[in-house]
Amino acid sequence: MRLFGHRLTIPALIGMIVIAVNLIAAIGAPVIAPFDQADVVGDAWGDPDPQHWLGLDNLGRDLFSRLIYGARMSIGLSLIITCLSFFIGITAGFSAAVLRGWVDLGLSRLVDLLLSMPTLIFAFIILSVLGTEPPVLIVTIAVLDSTKVFRLSRALAMNIAALEYVEVAKVRGEGLWWVIRKEILPNAMAPLIAEFGLRFSFTFLFIAALSFLGLGIQPPNADWGSMVRDYRDMINLDSTAPLYPAGAIAILTIGVNFVVDWMLSIHSRSHGAGA
Repeated sequence: MRLFGHRLTIPALIGMIVIAVNLIAAIGAPVIAPFDQADVVGDAWGDPDPQHWLGLDNLGRDLFSRLIYGARMSIGLSLIITCLSFFIGITAGFSAAVLRGWVDLGLSRLVDLLLSMPTLIFAFIILSVLGTEPPVLIVTIAVLDSTKVFRLSRALAMNIAALEYVEVAKVRGEGLWWVIRKEILPNAMAPLIAEFGLRFSFTFLFIAALSFLGLGIQPPNADWGSMVRDYRDMINLDSTAPLYPAGAIAILTIGVNFVVDWMLSIHSRSHGAGA
């Protein structure tokens, strides 16, 4: 099987199926889930039955429904944060590479300062002070993650900006945004797309970790990290409840990485052929 003119490997195909299933679940949660995520429909830790496929949780809510709604919250929030971090990182990285001088120096030192601090601890402090509302969560993680995007986009843009056609565009009088949009971005797109997948996985796991610590998505909204936290003690009673959200986190992360590995291999082959 081929996709966009490239041979699709079995792991990449599996990854795309996993991503598609999760996206369908996230988008169609109100239709697919038999109950609302906050509805109490029975006794706590009720056993699975034809109406409640995975049983009930610690408050008597349908586990399958919460798993579906958890996909919407976890994946949706991760996509928003990753898109925002890429907008910030690429804009700053490309600007630093094209303008050079004090702009490059100032942005690079700011990024170095942010990178010198442990990400989880820094996010823990910010969220403890400002609260865990979605806008605060989105901006905090996006700014922290944009530092990695800045380093990559700056390095890519530095190499591209040194090429003759970019210099010609500058001499011709083209502005900063024209050079970035028309000359640098199209030639840096392949590695940036692969990096998007990696940063999404990191953000997805980071939100799950924050939720597990109680600083991520707050009740009654369902997300997989907080579900693992709420159900973790049941593993001692031979309950499989904690395994469902933990397995969903692992499967989606592996699926995304399968697709990213395939895209990186395509880029490597294309780069090698071009060389």
